[in-house]
Amino acid sequence: MSFKAAAIQMCSGVDPVKNAADMARLVRDAASQGAVYVQTPEMTGAVQKDRPGLRAVLRDEAGDIIVKTAAELAKELGIYLHIGSTAIALDDGKIANRGFLFGPDGKLINRYDKIHMFDVDLDNGESWRESAVYRPGSEARITSLPFAELGFSICYDVRFPQLFRAQAVAGAQVMTVPAAFTRQTGEAHWEILLRARAIENGMFVIAAAQAGTHEDGRETFGHSMIIDPWGKVLASAGGTGEAVVIAEIDVAAVKSAHDKIPNLKNAREFSLEKIATPAAGGVAA
Repeated sequence: MSFKAAAIQMCSGVDPVKNAADMARLVRDAASQGAVYVQTPEMTGAVQKDRPGLRAVLRDEAGDIIVKTAAELAKELGIYLHIGSTAIALDDGKIANRGFLFGPDGKLINRYDKIHMFDVDLDNGESWRESAVYRPGSEARITSLPFAELGFSICYDVRFPQLFRAQAVAGAQVMTVPAAFTRQTGEAHWEILLRARAIENGMFVIAAAQAGTHEDGRETFGHSMIIDPWGKVLASAGGTGEAVVIAEIDVAAVKSAHDKIPNLKNAREFSLEKIATPAAGGVAA
């Protein structure tokens, strides 16, 4: 079975109301081109590095404008709409970096909280500590859609291949990687990581990204893309500004890739032993 998928590239600002309107315009564009599955980037609702500023616009899931708008859009357009993620206020004072998947009836099918926190120190003084603000998720989920088995990740999760492998072994045919990659890390690793996850698991990868210079001063890499199980980039966007990236997903290509290179079946358990280097003139124990 094949279906048309879209990755929405955005440059979200600090105002969730404006971001919701921008999202709606781009999602309608994708649906008008025949996309039945549409994915938005990480932090669709607000890209805001100022913590008090972010908390000022936060709402819980029931009151979030992105969640409300997405449910209405999915029903209006009759599509599967995947909000890559948006910030959701939690009862314990923390925030969830949470993705949502809505069905053509507007009902919520699945939610996913980003598991791996982006706690890094990069060159030129760029430093991030997501764990200081966000509560990490602890559960991976696969959703069975009429046309594909869909797996979930968010941004930094792409650097943890065990998450992708576990979902591939469980039957995922399409993995989703909505992101807000920094320009610095994106230039170095974005495409190669996405293609590696596709190749090593024999699955499609759909990655909607934030792109450009945001209101809060952050720079994100963009280059939203859709990749097939052989590692071929089917469609991609540039590094700045909005875009609607669309490709036909032929799910039969997953089986074809697995038939050619059945590495999921060929994997074996193994032990690991660390051998000490013997001292000069000695013999290893």
